[in-house]
Amino acid sequence: MSKRYPIIVVTGSSGAGTSTVKSTFDAIFRREGVKAAVIEGDAFHRYNRVEMKAKMTEAEQANQPMSHFGPEANEWEELAQQFRSYGETGRCRTRYYLHNDAEAQPYGQDAGTFTRWQDTPVDTDLLFYEGLHGCVKTDAVDLSRHVDLKIGVVPIINLEWIQKIHRDTKSRGYSKEAVSDTILRRMHDYVHYICPQFGETDINFQRVPVVDTSNPFIARDIPTAGESMTVIRFKNPRGIDFPYLLSMIGDSFMSRANTIVVPGGKMDLAMQLILTPMILRLMEIRRAQMQ
Repeated sequence: MSKRYPIIVVTGSSGAGTSTVKSTFDAIFRREGVKAAVIEGDAFHRYNRVEMKAKMTEAEQANQPMSHFGPEANEWEELAQQFRSYGETGRCRTRYYLHNDAEAQPYGQDAGTFTRWQDTPVDTDLLFYEGLHGCVKTDAVDLSRHVDLKIGVVPIINLEWIQKIHRDTKSRGYSKEAVSDTILRRMHDYVHYICPQFGETDINFQRVPVVDTSNPFIARDIPTAGESMTVIRFKNPRGIDFPYLLSMIGDSFMSRANTIVVPGGKMDLAMQLILTPMILRLMEIRRAQMQ
């Protein structure tokens, strides 16, 4: 953790909605004049798409399935080094994973490849990470120890699957059968490397639909925000002004001493109210250290 060069992480599974949360952070950064260096978790996959398919075939033949959720497919040590570098110097390096032709075309590359590594801009106020593994903690690496503010985005698993199926079939061109196979292949790594992160996070935002999602593989639509509630859990509720939040967010209520529940359509408002003062506090500490 670094007072001069703070790091914020938004971590969640594939299809969990971390990209939507990133948009909320972008709005806060823009409004408050915070200049953020950005790292996307997919940049730290170990293999491009062609290489990953070959590696997964080899693993399946050896009866050792692998997935993008696990250590074999990711450069967690490299990500830890970039977190460490930013915390010490305010600079690190990253790249982009190009998911589709639209993303790849400006670079003159094929979809499923990486751009070259580049240094983050100079004079940024903080580092912002969004992806699968921002709080991974294993015997070999502990990413969470470098992070100043850790946010988990955790829809209930059936909703997560619905969101992933719709995204990957409509935006990335996969068949529903292929996405289902991916979900099954990832379960071991999901249990061992994704779920444990949410015990490390400072705040978890969990969207819970209030419509039937019993069979996510036949769901025609993603439940809307209006058809959901958002459960917000604080690891340390000390200093959180719950009466203020309840007064500002209509129809919200406390379900536990460290948990507030808000209507799904008011999740962005809740995030703005909760996260803005936390970000400003990090900036105050940074300014004091820079003097």
